Amino acid sequence: MNDMNRQFLDLSEKVAIVTGASRGLGQYFGRALARAGADLVITSRNKHALQQFQKEINQIGQEAFPVELDVTDYESIQSMVSEVKNHYEKADILVNNAGCNVRKPAVDITWDDWNRVLNTNLRGTFFVSQAVAQQMMIPRQYGRIINIGSVTSVFGYAGLTPYCASRGGTKQMTMSLADDWGHYNITVNCLAPGWFKTAQNAVMYKNKEWVEYLEDRIPLNRPGNPNDLDGAIVFLASNESEYITGQCLLVDGGISTGATKALPDEK
Repeated sequence: MNDMNRQFLDLSEKVAIVTGASRGLGQYFGRALARAGADLVITSRNKHALQQFQKEINQIGQEAFPVELDVTDYESIQSMVSEVKNHYEKADILVNNAGCNVRKPAVDITWDDWNRVLNTNLRGTFFVSQAVAQQMMIPRQYGRIINIGSVTSVFGYAGLTPYCASRGGTKQMTMSLADDWGHYNITVNCLAPGWFKTAQNAVMYKNKEWVEYLEDRIPLNRPGNPNDLDGAIVFLASNESEYITGQCLLVDGGISTGATKALPDEK
C-alpha cells in the first residue's frame, strides 16, 4: 500500500492475544484493539467468565476466541499457544495483562504471598512471551509484545512490596527481551498505567482523604479513566511504533514527575 494512503493505527487482519481478559483493564485493552480492527484471543483461568466479553467484541465486528489460561502453569501456557495456532495460525500482538496483587505491610508478607504475585506478574509474563514469540512470532519475523507494568515499575510504595518488585522486574525484562528479539522484527514494550480505579484497587477509592491526597500529586488532578489507555495500547500494537522497543511508556497523568500542587502565593 502507498504510504500516503495508509490508514494510521489500523490493526485490520491482526490477531491480538490479551491475557487476563475476564475483567478490568484487560477488557478495555481488548475493546481498543478490536475497535482498531484486530481479532482477539481472550484468556482467563475460567473460560466461562469470557462469554459476555466475547459477545461484546463480536458486536464491535471482530472475532474473539476464548481460551483458558493460567499463566502460572507452564502446561497451560503451551496449551493456549497450541489452541491459538490451530485457530488462527498466528499471533501478531501479545498483551501480557494477567496480574495479581497482595496489599500488606512488608513485615506481614508470607512466602506464599510473594510467590503468588511474582509467579503471576513476572514469571507468567516471561513464559507466555517466550511461548508466543518462539512458536508464532519468530517464524514469521514479526511481533508486537506489550507487557503491562505500572507506575510501580519506576516507583516504590509502602504496602505493595511484592507488586512493586514484580512490576520493576517487568520493566527490566522488557528491555532484555527487546534486545534479544529485535533482530526478529519483534518489538517489546512496557505500558505502565498510573493510578486507575479497577476491581483490584476499588476499595482504596472509597477513602475520600486518600483520593484527595492522590489527586494532589497528579498534575492532571485526577486518577486515570480506563479509556485513557486506549491510544497507547493501540499505538504500541501498530506499525506506527515499529522503531520503538524496550521502552516503558507511563500513562499516569504525570504522577511520575514527582510533582505536587504549588502553595498559593502569599498576599
